[in-house]
Amino acid sequence: MDGIIPVYKERGMTSTDCVFKCRKIFKMRRVGHSGTLDPNVDGVLPVCVGKATKVVNYLMDSGKIYIGEITLGFSTTTEDLDGEIVEKKSMNEPFTSAEINDKMNELTGDLIQIPPMYSAIKVNGRRLYDYARAGDPVERPERNVHIEYFKQTNPTVFDLDSGYQKIYFEVGCGKGTYIRTLAVDLGRQLGVPAVMSDLSRLSSGGFTIDQAVKISELAEAAENGKLESLLYPVDYALQKYFHVVLNEKQWEIIKNGGFLFPDEVNGTAKQIVLMYQNKARCIYRYNEEKERYQPEQMIDLT
Repeated sequence: MDGIIPVYKERGMTSTDCVFKCRKIFKMRRVGHSGTLDPNVDGVLPVCVGKATKVVNYLMDSGKIYIGEITLGFSTTTEDLDGEIVEKKSMNEPFTSAEINDKMNELTGDLIQIPPMYSAIKVNGRRLYDYARAGDPVERPERNVHIEYFKQTNPTVFDLDSGYQKIYFEVGCGKGTYIRTLAVDLGRQLGVPAVMSDLSRLSSGGFTIDQAVKISELAEAAENGKLESLLYPVDYALQKYFHVVLNEKQWEIIKNGGFLFPDEVNGTAKQIVLMYQNKARCIYRYNEEKERYQPEQMIDLT
């Protein structure tokens, strides 16, 4: 079995847990996920099975959509509600919707983020959360991210007793974005500590929450012999790329790692997906120096 399944990751489960359970259900080791979700976040987690694991990175390159809640007035060690409170600043009056919108707009486009200490990014072979738990100092690497949009979805709510204000948001972003950090940065722009207090992923890898399947539903489909019907083809991850349908002669060349030339492609795309018998077989990239298309990722040469 080869393909992609948009899993609905429930809260309390890690992304690794999802992969482990999918391996047992599919009875395969070649299973991997595209884009980690924290345990306290639910939503779409594309899982690749079999030969589809070769397109995980292409899935991760696609945009993502989240909805959630930001609380202004305190911050934590983890930038979400799992951590210990490190700063408090009760407010006497709320920020207006217009003030919040202005600061949200400033956090769109190409940005530089410093990822949270409690994250899985590796520095010198160790994950940042290992440094954080051990109390060891480390310089966190900056990363470039892209925020397509960042907007409010419901009227903001202010609690006069606690001095906290809640913002309900939706964000469309590129790979590598930490929404926790975006929440903290919004607070910083407004001049108060902030924390991401709720988050769900609505879209990832071209899949939406409506398409997502629970692990329990996958297990049930396996028992009824309907598991394969839930898989999307490998090409689903590659829809944004220019496609070239190979003839039999070209397929024989490609199977052996051969090249294609521009006049055979009928296009000028830098990356192309080569199709044969309705299957995505490989991804080729144009080499400007040698003026030819050559292998970037082989997928299915059977």
